[in-house]
Amino acid sequence: MKYTGIYFATLIITLWFISLVYLLHYSIDWYNPLVYVFVLLQTHLYTGIFITAHDAIHGVVAPHDKKLNYWIGFVCATIFAYNNYEKLSRKHHLHHAHVVTEQDPDYYDGNFFRWYLKFALEYVTFGQILLMAITYNILKLFFPMENLIVFWEVPAILSTLQLFYFGTYLPHRGEHSESDTFKARSQNLNHFKAFITCYFFGYHHEHHAFPYLPWWKLAVAKEQSETLKNGV
Repeated sequence: MKYTGIYFATLIITLWFISLVYLLHYSIDWYNPLVYVFVLLQTHLYTGIFITAHDAIHGVVAPHDKKLNYWIGFVCATIFAYNNYEKLSRKHHLHHAHVVTEQDPDYYDGNFFRWYLKFALEYVTFGQILLMAITYNILKLFFPMENLIVFWEVPAILSTLQLFYFGTYLPHRGEHSESDTFKARSQNLNHFKAFITCYFFGYHHEHHAFPYLPWWKLAVAKEQSETLKNGV
């Protein structure tokens, strides 16, 4: 549908904002399991915000309106710890053009921790850290410090780990067959797991094969690739 991307973008941003406002007023009791559930929920919504920015980079959030598509991507990138949308776009296109090579800004031939550090340093800037610090010090004038850390900062950090692990590390690590021009593997077919872990971006081979597909269409692409593979 023409406006599906806008609908999902609006839904994710709205849910993230409403839940964040609610949780910044939430009374934290470390013996209450809901606290941990809410942290995971916020992490998942943060991941959705970044995925929306990513889809905007590919022009598929609002494909009928380039200007609207840009601004949705810009807003989502900014919400996600003041990321620079133009920088994200430039480097992500390099990733697709030079996947698993020295020119790939998302790739590192090393262990998980060194790769994650390289990945973080590739995108995080001093300006972002400064803006986050300023924002934090302003927000703590109005909200409890504990709530800001638990429901704003921690989910943002966990989200970067989620995005890196399921969307970069697992798909691109190790050896790839010469016939695989996309140098990207996919997780096994399980739509619930794929959505919970990274908005279907565990189906990463399908994303590289069809980068014009938004996140919610990757499930269908995975089903079709499984059908072709099994000769059904």
